[in-house]
Amino acid sequence: MPSKRAVDHAKRDLAAGKQPSTAAGEFVREEIDHIREGKHGARSTKQAIAIGLSKARRAGVPLAPPAAGRVRPATRRSAELAYEEGQGRRKPKAPSARRGRAAERALRREGTAAASPEALARHARQAASSKSATERSRSAKKAVAIKGRRALSSAAKRAAATRRRKG
Repeated sequence: MPSKRAVDHAKRDLAAGKQPSTAAGEFVREEIDHIREGKHGARSTKQAIAIGLSKARRAGVPLAPPAAGRVRPATRRSAELAYEEGQGRRKPKAPSARRGRAAERALRREGTAAASPEALARHARQAASSKSATERSRSAKKAVAIKGRRALSSAAKRAAATRRRKG
């Protein structure tokens, strides 16, 4: 169950005209926090992000399911059902308590390294490297349009300073 804070932040983001993926980021952040607090674990950073996105879809964030061929059919189906539920097109089915407990226990047995800053940075680099130079360029241009040149310039300076520090 997502916190009221995450739901409110996501609603505020959507009302401000931000992309659904940005609004869903609140749920992903909450999931990362849960793992860091030791509430449960995750096998990988990708799994932690997937849990957050699923919660976002169920909470009503209009985040479209991944396109066919990008993920396994079972994953796509799960995302479709969560999306329909969040959009009010499908009645939420009361989950079996036994199955819920089993899932919770399985996650509790997993480690917390998936939410470490190193793991998140590794995942971000991996995700960026899978995109083409054109896609990365388009993304940067979009960021300039949204944040403005000054905000982007200061972010670049901070990143450069961090790279110098870390060597």
